[in-house]
Amino acid sequence: MIDQIVIEGILGAYKYDAVNLLQILLNVQSVEAENYISEEVATYIAHRVHVPLSRVYEVVTYYSVLSHKPQGKYIIQICNTTVCKLNGFNEVLEWFKETLKVDVGETTSDGLFTLKLTSCIGACDVSPAVKIGHKVYGHIDEAKVQRIIDALRGYAQ
Repeated sequence: MIDQIVIEGILGAYKYDAVNLLQILLNVQSVEAENYISEEVATYIAHRVHVPLSRVYEVVTYYSVLSHKPQGKYIIQICNTTVCKLNGFNEVLEWFKETLKVDVGETTSDGLFTLKLTSCIGACDVSPAVKIGHKVYGHIDEAKVQRIIDALRGYAQ
């Protein structure tokens, strides 16, 4: 069930203008419990900004930061650009997969974490790097992966 009051507030902030569709969707997704744009929400937004539902889905499926499937509370984005690949991307990916017991694109059984790959996050100087929410973590090693996951699990409880 969508919270129409919250969505209306977001839509109003962007003047119900379809030009702002990406920003509207980003903001709405950030307040949704399962961190995604459901069919119900997509339909509602399409109606309120006067665009076809297909346009909303074009945006949701084009941008990797948006999702039309439920995601974890924390989206772990592992940078897979050349610099990170040269500095240990493969090891970082394996450490997260082993620690979380998921593969890329999957969500942990407790619903806390979704593991994704992403292009450059602007942290080449601290690569290999990951982004979780709005925070970038650099110089990732196996111990740091465990500390990050443990800290986030502690905050979620």
